[in-house]
Amino acid sequence: MWLLIILSFSIVATTVLLSNDMRHLKSLAHYFGIELFPPEAPPPPPPPKVFRRTEPVSIKIAPRMFDPPQPALASVFLRTWRISGPAMCEALRSAGVQTSEWTATAFNSDTFECSYEQIFKKEKEHIASSLFLVVRGNGNGTISSMRVKLVGPATNNDGQLDAGTMRIFETMLTQPAWLDFHDALSAIRNLRDVKEEGFGSLINFTQEHSRPGSFNFTLLLQETSPQQRRTKDYFSAKTWLPAPDPSWLVPELIFWRRA
Repeated sequence: MWLLIILSFSIVATTVLLSNDMRHLKSLAHYFGIELFPPEAPPPPPPPKVFRRTEPVSIKIAPRMFDPPQPALASVFLRTWRISGPAMCEALRSAGVQTSEWTATAFNSDTFECSYEQIFKKEKEHIASSLFLVVRGNGNGTISSMRVKLVGPATNNDGQLDAGTMRIFETMLTQPAWLDFHDALSAIRNLRDVKEEGFGSLINFTQEHSRPGSFNFTLLLQETSPQQRRTKDYFSAKTWLPAPDPSWLVPELIFWRRA
């Protein structure tokens, strides 16, 4: 019986000493001055850093690298009007169409235009034959659109548009110096519908379905594609702030190169 008591006590004591990560055993060994688990040796110190000798490298940047885009170069990437509004009005007067002067409109002071209107024939309360044209733009002389409305235009024996009226369209299509629209004048001369688009411009000559003998002509620039709009914004002076002279701000940049 004593042997069983001693054995049971030994099992209980061993369980107590080894439980809780042997915390009781460590406390008991420390009480009697016995080190059962010596502390681990500290890790070796890291090797000292070796700094290599460096030398500066100077890079000079030309002041032109800081220049904003020049609006005069926009015509290389965008279709632009190569004639001003006042010059176009003068060209039409030279062609025999006595347009008004290039002035601000009565409805909007920011919109400028010159126009011409003539009624050739009127039957009772209806206009049987007339001509109206307008060249519209802004105060700087930049054209935004040119429009013509013909009602019952005069034609020759071949059914083609009268030479005097045809000079209006020849002037409007030749003065901007756009050479990629070849079929428009021929279609207008024969009073056929034509619509040509290319590189941001639109030429449209159509007959009104609700009124036979009435024709509308439109010539304008339209930045419809995202690429054209981004390019126009890039060359716009409104999107750039004036920069100081970089020749004294950043004469050169210094970088460090490893030896």
